[in-house]
Amino acid sequence: MNLHSLLARRTRESGPIRVGVIGAGKFASMFLTQAVGAAGLHVVGVADLDVDRARSALHRTGWPAERYAAASFDEALRTGGTHVTDSADDLIDAPGLEVVLEITGNPIAGAHHAGRAIEAGCHVVMVNVEADCMIGPVLAEKARKAGVVYTMAYGDQPALINELVDWCRTVGFEVVAAGKGTKYLPEYHLSTPDTVWDHYGFTAEQLASGDFNPKMFNSFLDGTKSAIEMAAVANATGLEPQEEGLFFPPVGVDDLSTVLRPKELGGSLTRTGTVEVISSLNRDGSEVERDLRWGVYITFAARTDYAMRCFAEYGVRTDPTGRYGALYRPYHMIGLELGVSIASAVLRGEATGVAGGFHGDVVSVAKRDLKGGEVLDGEGGYMVHGKLAPARASLAHRALPMGLAHGFTLKNDVPAGAVLSFDDVEVDESMTAVRLRRELEASALAGGVPTG
Repeated sequence: MNLHSLLARRTRESGPIRVGVIGAGKFASMFLTQAVGAAGLHVVGVADLDVDRARSALHRTGWPAERYAAASFDEALRTGGTHVTDSADDLIDAPGLEVVLEITGNPIAGAHHAGRAIEAGCHVVMVNVEADCMIGPVLAEKARKAGVVYTMAYGDQPALINELVDWCRTVGFEVVAAGKGTKYLPEYHLSTPDTVWDHYGFTAEQLASGDFNPKMFNSFLDGTKSAIEMAAVANATGLEPQEEGLFFPPVGVDDLSTVLRPKELGGSLTRTGTVEVISSLNRDGSEVERDLRWGVYITFAARTDYAMRCFAEYGVRTDPTGRYGALYRPYHMIGLELGVSIASAVLRGEATGVAGGFHGDVVSVAKRDLKGGEVLDGEGGYMVHGKLAPARASLAHRALPMGLAHGFTLKNDVPAGAVLSFDDVEVDESMTAVRLRRELEASALAGGVPTG
């Protein structure tokens, strides 16, 4: 709880933390608008394949043009400015860089960037949950051996959920369920980039700002992003996904402790100690009262009758038995809060959430009948959506992880609703992401990585 004072002391004694940003989308923009006035952070460089997009992100988030006019990383380090480049590899190799923020959202690129950053001796803040849920345990182990921190991004929901789980276990409650809220209806699983904006209330002016990627937003809508984030939470906390994945029960904050408890007690969970995403919409499309669409939650159980009495004495809202309680945070501010992960990694050597096992996975499910010869278009696209599964079930099926469901050609037809397997696609085994995934699977099957 003293990160700010630690950061102030570090800045006085040896200057600000030197940070590199890879990817200049919405999340990065939210970080950049905080970093422009943060004395303890020096954004040495921003890398994006589209340099104009990166400069536009800096401009609209409040950066004076002279602040990002450095012609090289050497000049940026010498003057305290920022160099904009189209080469993430060059940024990673910048002298003196301490922290790399991987914010591309592309799991294949993210695997490469994180691996290179770890080899270069940089801490990695993995905003790219798509890559983390697919190969996070391998990257975390490589970082540990290299003496650097590999961490979830504070402000994003998985890290905030991890924080709630850590609190719950530290104070001695039993974790029943942990997760987040979202806008969900069953028909959203078939949504495509052509239909996604019908479900959001953005204005034409907002959509024209450059911050809104239809595939990314469709990933949130079709359930893929929820599966990705809950797999990451499961792998960081050891919580086990339900066999069926996610049910998305509609529930408001006042009923969390009643709904997010075991089915045998009248709740919705098929197991305890799990992850679940709750919907802000009832199944008829009406809004849930006091929904948690933007927030995170945890439900927990008292281990003793005395603790139950304390719940009652101190106004804890419980289920009818009085044993199950809940805690929630009503919203998250994603990139606006990212400084916590940066400071924690550098000043404490601690992650704000990190994969310690392979408990959850995100399998690729066909949105429609797919034909052999088609090229998969990945997360938030027209062809597949991601579904949460226990890792052991994914391994048994040889399921194609969602992070690899892009750019590979189908070898045969796959019917709508079927889970794709590695046998259905032509896989490029030379890719870093594929090699790391194979490493994770081999370790899990051999018992080297804890699995559920």
